[in-house]
Amino acid sequence: MNPLIDDFISSKRIAVVGMSRSGKKFGNLVGKELKAKGYEIYPIHPQSHEIDGFTCYPDLKSLSGVVDGLFISVPAWRVIPVLEEAAEIGLEKIWLQQGAWSPEVQQATERLNLKIVSKRCILMYAQPVRSVHKVHRMIKSVFGGL
Repeated sequence: MNPLIDDFISSKRIAVVGMSRSGKKFGNLVGKELKAKGYEIYPIHPQSHEIDGFTCYPDLKSLSGVVDGLFISVPAWRVIPVLEEAAEIGLEKIWLQQGAWSPEVQQATERLNLKIVSKRCILMYAQPVRSVHKVHRMIKSVFGGL
C-alpha cells in the first residue's frame, strides 16, 4: 500500500474539518465511522461547540500537539487556509477526501511542502473496511490503484 496512507491510518487522534451541524455531510459520516473503528475524533468547527456528540474546536491551533492527523472534507475553495494552519502547527499527516482537491490546492501543498493523501476515500482504508467500501476496495485491488 501507499506509505502515506499507512502512516495516516496508523494515527489514532484525527482532527476532522468538514463536519456540519446538520449532520448531513460526509465529514459527519467519517467522524462516526472512524470513532467506531477506535479513532479519537476532534472536529474543527468555528461556530459549534458540539456536533454529533463530539466536542468541537474552533481551529487547528487549539489542537496543536493533540492530534496526529487531519482529515479534510470540504469544498476545494475552503482547503488552502486549513492547509496553511496545519503547516503552521507542524501537522504532517493530512488526508484530503475526494472533492477537496483542486489544482490550486495542489500548488498550496507544494508551496507548504506537505505530503498528503488525496483523491481517495478514507473509508476504503481505515480498518476494518465494511459495506460498499469493502467492495470498492476489492475492485481497486484487482484493477490496481489501491
